[in-house]
Amino acid sequence: MFAEMGFKTFRMSIGWSRIFPKGDEAEANEAGLAFYEDVFRECKKYGIEPLVTITHFDCPMHLIREYGGWKNRRLIELYKKLVTVLFTRYKGLVKYWITFNEINMILHLPFMGAGLQFEEGEDQEQAKYISAHHELVASAWATKIAHEIDPENKVGCMMAAGNYYPYSCRPEDVWAALGKDRENMLFIDVQARGYYPNYAKKLFEKKNIDLGMTAEDEEILREHTVDFISFSYYSSRCITTQENVGETIGNAFKGTKNPYLPSSQWGWQIDPLGLRTTMNTLYDRYQKPLFIVENGLGAKDELIPDGKGSWTVDDDYRIEYLKAHIEAFKAAVEEDGVELLGYTTWGCIDLVSASTGEMSKRYGFIYVDRKDDGSGTLARYRKKSFYWYKQVIESNGENLEPLKA
Repeated sequence: MFAEMGFKTFRMSIGWSRIFPKGDEAEANEAGLAFYEDVFRECKKYGIEPLVTITHFDCPMHLIREYGGWKNRRLIELYKKLVTVLFTRYKGLVKYWITFNEINMILHLPFMGAGLQFEEGEDQEQAKYISAHHELVASAWATKIAHEIDPENKVGCMMAAGNYYPYSCRPEDVWAALGKDRENMLFIDVQARGYYPNYAKKLFEKKNIDLGMTAEDEEILREHTVDFISFSYYSSRCITTQENVGETIGNAFKGTKNPYLPSSQWGWQIDPLGLRTTMNTLYDRYQKPLFIVENGLGAKDELIPDGKGSWTVDDDYRIEYLKAHIEAFKAAVEEDGVELLGYTTWGCIDLVSASTGEMSKRYGFIYVDRKDDGSGTLARYRKKSFYWYKQVIESNGENLEPLKA
């Protein structure tokens, strides 16, 4: 079905425990390696370039129970072993890699982001930032190893993006928005620039956070920055220091409800122009190519007869959302000069939503017959957006018009 749509790239993720089931074995699991090799070769057969996230909110449970997840520095060495196996085995099959999915999510969903569990009385801020530091060092090592094994490899970082708007022009709101943007981009600053910015150092000083930074850490971070900046974008964010202002949530980020924006069925506010703003902010800041690797609308889809003996979904709302966001990133490229490597939606096929654990929060172009309780046949049905996006790909984004009846 992806080939039928004309997909040029497919973003997917490696399951660490498929390669090393416990995470610290001496040898990799050949069945797991063969599984992904089959996927990559199938992609290549159809002219589809894999875009592979190495760690997508997963850490082998053994490493969590035995070592405490990414709080333990030993995970750097285990990650280096993992990526060495991947880059060696899939040389020539995979060119584009992302080291950690939405690395800034560690501050908001620490177990999902880094396998963190906290002991009673533990300094959680210290644990989050030192875990993130270990991931940052591991990411730099991965970049080094990737380039050594295959100079053609391109390695990117990834963040959950979306600029913060001040709710008002009160200076306090403007300052609060700046602070939240810095929090959001702190880890990307390190991966793209090679060092911790001064505002981060002051934050650690204020919170008495000791990263355990070594001279080797400083060198690897400085010498092996990422090749591109990838990010997810679902919505902009808004913040105020005022009380009794309505709250909203999007991709685990709580914020102030923006009165100028509509919202999805799950309360995520819809802001296509915010994508263009975010892209300009990131490109101005880093001067590295960008890659939009997640963008989409979670919605309740209803199966209806397609008139041909099968089923479909009349999802004009999804087409409208994606059309507006594609127009926004095209403007960022064509009018603002932002360098953009590519765009992959979330998700190309219906899957369980990570934020809510629901199947009914659907994102894909392809409907999967599965319900929240796990029942269903897993049959696939092409939605209306399937045919529309096929048209978009064929025209390289030039034809965004709704399909003719």
